[in-house]
Amino acid sequence: MRSSRNYALAVILAILALPSLAQAKFMSCRLEYEVHTWSVLYKNVSGTGTITCDNGQRARVRLQLHGGGLTLGVSELSGVGRFSRGRDRDEALGGYGSLEGHAGVVRSIEGRVMTKGPVWLSLWGKGRGFDLGFAFGGFTIRRD
Repeated sequence: MRSSRNYALAVILAILALPSLAQAKFMSCRLEYEVHTWSVLYKNVSGTGTITCDNGQRARVRLQLHGGGLTLGVSELSGVGRFSRGRDRDEALGGYGSLEGHAGVVRSIEGRVMTKGPVWLSLWGKGRGFDLGFAFGGFTIRRD
């Protein structure tokens, strides 16, 4: 009887500890970037950035986007992005589906939301150029 009570207590404690153990494995990462863009219905973005995670991991990366939409313009932007919680910096690398809006005359701004399975990335940037529109496409982050 006593061993079954101890067993039940151990199971309850293990179940209660699972959420905190799972949360401890996640980390928060940030992307600082600079890109050059041009678009005439077709959108091309290329640039570089640095991924920095709260556990100290860092990586220099190259950024590339090809897509299309109702878009026109040329700009140079710098900005910041936040990744959804991940377990490793390398989960941030790879290809994403992207949706964005951008506008500007002399000063330009952009906002972009991307997903790659369970990993999400939201970017916002500002800079110089002239552009207007929205676009969708494939965004790639690879190690530099």
